[in-house]
Amino acid sequence: MEERKIYKKEELKALRDWFASQNLPQSLQVDKATYIPNLKETVERLFNQAEVCFENPKMQGCLILLENIKAKLIS
Repeated sequence: MEERKIYKKEELKALRDWFASQNLPQSLQVDKATYIPNLKETVERLFNQAEVCFENPKMQGCLILLENIKAKLIS
């Protein structure tokens, strides 16, 4: 079984800073099953959720999605 990553506050801040420095598109097709029609609002809401649950490995879906969005934007 894969060990789950526990994010640190500094990692969350670095991820937020990275997104803040980007010119985000209006929408994004992250993968074939994930389409985000309002990317800026979605990213902000994901960070709001991440602030609450970043230390709980069972509640880190928001962080996984943020990492996937970042990877898609970089590619």
